[in-house]
Amino acid sequence: MKLNTCFQRKNIFLRKCLCIALLMTAAHLINSQTLTVSGSNWSVSVPSITEAGSNYGGTYESSTNQILLTASVPLLLGSGKVSVHYEANPTWHNSLILSVRRTGNGTTLCALCSISGGTTYQTVTQTDIELFRIQAVLALASYSNIPIQLQLSGVSVTIPASSYQSRMVFTISAL
Repeated sequence: MKLNTCFQRKNIFLRKCLCIALLMTAAHLINSQTLTVSGSNWSVSVPSITEAGSNYGGTYESSTNQILLTASVPLLLGSGKVSVHYEANPTWHNSLILSVRRTGNGTTLCALCSISGGTTYQTVTQTDIELFRIQAVLALASYSNIPIQLQLSGVSVTIPASSYQSRMVFTISAL
């Protein structure tokens, strides 16, 4: 009897260790969404004002694929959201308005996965805003070359002449 009890204790201990290992592995997989950002710097050429009383015109847009994102959401996570905010780098004027939109879906091998939202311009602030969502169904949702376009508005003669720069920060997280 004593041998059987000892065996049962070891068996229970091994089961507990296995459960803990599985939970740790699952926790790692759940948090293993990835996002890679590529592209080049965008410099806006603002034309000179040649007439007194004139103001700068309208809005300025980057190319439709100025930024390319590659995102992965594991099946265990189910879905994820890509968010964006800007950081002054080193200076930015609050009257200048940065906007961003997704101009395509990129490419994926997952037939049942989907990407939604972010196809219209959204104003980017210094706090995260949701740009779009990725839904994984029965597989790893992996999208590459998701094209992003930038827009600048609010350019005016009332803004002091200077070189303003900002950095766009993209993040991916669970819903």
